[in-house]
Amino acid sequence: MSAEIRANLVALQTIVQREVRRYTRIWPQTLLPPAITMVLYFVIFGSLIGRRIGEMDGFSYMEYIVPGLIMMSVITNSYSNVVSSFFSTKFQRSIEELLVSPVSPHVIVTGFALGGITRGLAVAVIVTLLSMFFTDLQVHHLGVTLLVITLTATIFALGGWSTRCSRETSMTSPSFRLSF
Repeated sequence: MSAEIRANLVALQTIVQREVRRYTRIWPQTLLPPAITMVLYFVIFGSLIGRRIGEMDGFSYMEYIVPGLIMMSVITNSYSNVVSSFFSTKFQRSIEELLVSPVSPHVIVTGFALGGITRGLAVAVIVTLLSMFFTDLQVHHLGVTLLVITLTATIFALGGWSTRCSRETSMTSPSFRLSF
């Protein structure tokens, strides 16, 4: 293995570890709110409204909405992890140090994206475990389900990377671009 590849792998590992440490260090702000939000969705939409809707083709309304709520939490958290991390490094001006380092831009993007993917998957596990208190969750194709969840987290983590903030826009109105 060449020295350049080894250096990029060390940089990738460092960025991913920093991202994972960042959201696990502040877990009451990053992992707990999605869990509380999903429990409220389960109670309000699933239990209270679901009783009035009844069954659809043999499935209760709760069984119907659980996969969508899991995916909603994956999308929201994988995207917001990358956005918040990128904005905080930009605000603290530590992104400049990262960009002038001898690390490939692809490694930087991959590191931020992997941080978002891991947070999205962590929240998916939490929400899935919570959903088991409300309904009998049935997974017919585990491999396909895991692949779809991982690819969704990847797409939205990369979408979070493409979000940028200029002086004219705020975090509430992101603008999108396709390149750096």
